[in-house]
Amino acid sequence: MKKKHPHKKKISFTKKWSAKLHLWFGLSVGIIVFIVSLTGTLYVFKDEIQNRLRKEAMYVKETTASPLSIALLKEKVSLELNEKFPVNAVEISLDKNKSYRFSYYEKNKKGWNYFEEVKINKLVYVDQYTGKILAVYNEKYNFFNILKYIHWSLLLNSEWGKYVVGIPTVLFIFMLITGIVLWWPKNKKARKGRFWFSWENVKTWKRKNYDLHNVLGFYASFFALLISVTGIYFAYPYVKNTFNLVLSGSLEQPKEKEIKSPDSLIAKNPSVYDLTAQETRKLYAHSSSFRIPLNGKNKKGKELKNIPVTIYGEEGRFSERNALVFDKYSGKLLAEKPHQKLNNAEKYANANYDIHTGSYFGLFGKILWFITGLICTSLPVTGFLVWWGKQKKQGKKI
Repeated sequence: MKKKHPHKKKISFTKKWSAKLHLWFGLSVGIIVFIVSLTGTLYVFKDEIQNRLRKEAMYVKETTASPLSIALLKEKVSLELNEKFPVNAVEISLDKNKSYRFSYYEKNKKGWNYFEEVKINKLVYVDQYTGKILAVYNEKYNFFNILKYIHWSLLLNSEWGKYVVGIPTVLFIFMLITGIVLWWPKNKKARKGRFWFSWENVKTWKRKNYDLHNVLGFYASFFALLISVTGIYFAYPYVKNTFNLVLSGSLEQPKEKEIKSPDSLIAKNPSVYDLTAQETRKLYAHSSSFRIPLNGKNKKGKELKNIPVTIYGEEGRFSERNALVFDKYSGKLLAEKPHQKLNNAEKYANANYDIHTGSYFGLFGKILWFITGLICTSLPVTGFLVWWGKQKKQGKKI
């Protein structure tokens, strides 16, 4: 028979339901939380690792020569790789000792998984002074890209697979909140044992496992909340709209105005891309790099009326982005949208990825996000063991 505890303290309504929700959500989505946390953690130092591995392709020998024409380099890449898809874009570093990066990217929206959805994703490093192709990387099968899409959609189609991850992420947010409620002590005496491990007289693994879940979960929960909210920002339009409303007073961000090309009747200047690159270098000489689309289409596959150039302020970060628009026939500058003139919602939209990955806060942020990710990866495991230990204990009672 079970022993009665007549003097057992009554659990508050809030803690009682917090415990139930924490358990139910944990058992239902724990495995997905584990996968998403692990892949996100491994992805944090992607740039540092990849740049190290690709160092020889990233840099070219110092020279006083001028770069070859972008159109000529594009043609050379197309002929040498002989792909059935056109070159999408080129990314040019403001550091003259870094090579140009030409990219191929095409999607099949009907593909039900990542490998069917992505038709091609290649990155070609080219010496802009000699035209020599330094390296070709098939990014479709790149370890970090696969990690990213497991993290994003469990390798399902990115349009609807994001909800397969998004829904568990929302439940994980509730788990973090209920976990804080359960952790919160009633008095100062109880609080002392909640901030760190007191294992001097503890010999059982069950108690140590419980403390690992309890203490590490508390410290990680505040950073994990930020990571989770910035994650669902990508998945759910209503989350993005809420941020827009709070930051700028409107549900939607300002729509880009379509600029008609004043030189649309003239013959296209064969050096149009070089003119855009030259003007971009002059206006943003202290930036990191800039990207020029080369296939006349945007990311959604729609035809571009002009040439939009995206300028990145700092390497490895997307938060500070400037934009220029050039006439696609003559190469004349039509519009400029610097980072400083963006509203708060637009600035946050550019910064959300960096906040989500920790790069917004520099190397310290990445280290902190990595540690948080490791703890989040462990929480479903330690939480399950806590529940399993209680089940076994109850099973022994007669």
